[in-house]
Amino acid sequence: MGKIEEQNKEVVTNFMKTFSTGNIDAFMEYMSDKATWWVAGTIEGISGEKDMKEFRAMNSGIAEGTKTGAITLTPLAITAEGNRVAVETESYAELNNGRVYNNIYHFLFVVENGKIEKVKEYLDTEHTRKVFLD
Repeated sequence: MGKIEEQNKEVVTNFMKTFSTGNIDAFMEYMSDKATWWVAGTIEGISGEKDMKEFRAMNSGIAEGTKTGAITLTPLAITAEGNRVAVETESYAELNNGRVYNNIYHFLFVVENGKIEKVKEYLDTEHTRKVFLD
């Protein structure tokens, strides 16, 4: 694996560590201003493509519903090729409503010049819907 792939993996793993703290300003620093974040499925308010303003708003709302103000993301396996970083990930959060959010994801990150430009998030949408919306 080349130097650029190692650097891109580091950007993504640092993003996930920072995301897990709930510090939105800090994790947004990893994102390009023109970045997009796409979530699979048809979950109202969550699925579809978001620009960074919409992504920030969505995360602010989700964080308010958790006991720690964050969803912890734990990378399980990472593969990088060129500007693409694929990550199998597990999440965990205890919600204020007593529910536990523990999902499995596959993320595809596109990193350019040290910033995340694009993310595709594949997850168990039924679990997400049940925990956050039902």
